[in-house]
Amino acid sequence: MSTRHFLSLLDFTSDELRALIAQAIDVKQKLKQGISHTPLTGKLLAMIFEKSSTRTRVSFEAGMYQLGGQAMFLSPRDSHLGRGEPIEDSARVISSMVDGILIRTFGHDRIETLAQNSRVPVINGLSDLLHPCQLLADMQTWFEQRGDIAGATVAWIGDGNNMCHSYINAALSFDFNLRIACPTGHEPDSAMLESGGDRISLHHSAIEAAMNADLVVTDVWASMGQEEEQQQRIETFASYQVNRQVMAQAHKDALFMHCLPAHRGEEVTSEVLESAQSVIWEEAENRLHAQKALLETLLRPSV
Repeated sequence: MSTRHFLSLLDFTSDELRALIAQAIDVKQKLKQGISHTPLTGKLLAMIFEKSSTRTRVSFEAGMYQLGGQAMFLSPRDSHLGRGEPIEDSARVISSMVDGILIRTFGHDRIETLAQNSRVPVINGLSDLLHPCQLLADMQTWFEQRGDIAGATVAWIGDGNNMCHSYINAALSFDFNLRIACPTGHEPDSAMLESGGDRISLHHSAIEAAMNADLVVTDVWASMGQEEEQQQRIETFASYQVNRQVMAQAHKDALFMHCLPAHRGEEVTSEVLESAQSVIWEEAENRLHAQKALLETLLRPSV
């Protein structure tokens, strides 16, 4: 039986993703009720971080601990990954000693190469192309607040980045309509955009994209590795800020999400972040629960 990885939402079927969300809600309830749930006792997750992180590292470490397992943090500064060892060689060695590998990196090709050479499941903790674990948390948050998202309208406002790409995948997997609003020259990858078919529409107005939306989502305008473009992007994206005027175009009960960290006053105002429509703190916490469900699915002992 081939090793199963989670590099993209599309690695799981729509039914499997919905089952994963249901499992995440269940493990969350168990934790809140103080019910011990340790199916990964004795399991070890290697966590490779080539990009810095707060939520990803804390949620995966805490998740493995709560499931009865352990997590091992690896950075390029402390291993041969940062000293020229081919990722193929690292994959063969590391996967011979652990039960799963999480990697947070730049190029998506590094994750694919790691998975191709690993004997254990590989999880995409973020790449420049995709951020699927965040989408599990986002979808869990929606399901908890509103039920199934099928048929809903989601507005993505901002950069056509890895989060935007993952929302395109989510639109396919969960059957919702996605409107993407971004400045010219900052559209999502053309192949990703095309893959979404008629579920995806591209706009160059935040107001237009938010019209009658059920969910409004944004992200920072300058992602990691783009810091030197920060000032230019502030000017380019100025009309794509999610503020009270933009949220007023959406349905009155529309939710607002942001994967965090947020640059208050840039891509979103503090007023929106702290509004009753904002579910960013629930969304952040659900990284823990959604990833616990994913870890259990991939790493649990065979029955």
